[in-house]
Amino acid sequence: MSFFTAFGYLAAICMIFGYLPQAIYTIRTRETDAIALPTFLLMGLGALFFIAQGFFSNPVNWPLIVTNAITGLSSAIVFIIKIHNDYFRRPRK
Repeated sequence: MSFFTAFGYLAAICMIFGYLPQAIYTIRTRETDAIALPTFLLMGLGALFFIAQGFFSNPVNWPLIVTNAITGLSSAIVFIIKIHNDYFRRPRK
């Protein structure tokens, strides 16, 4: 394994463990008041673009795809719960 490949794997681990705590907390508590909606929308879109980049790489970059699939799913879950809380759960003013 090259030095740069090891950095890529370390980055993947950091990204996954950076996203998962927020997603787990949001799933358990359904609390989204302190979450900025555009942030998780853009993070999810960024993950989709990285997945596309991974597929179009030659050779296919599976660590990039897997990492961003996990982080994108985490962002999507938080985003969906945030939308539900902001627009369907609370009474409108």
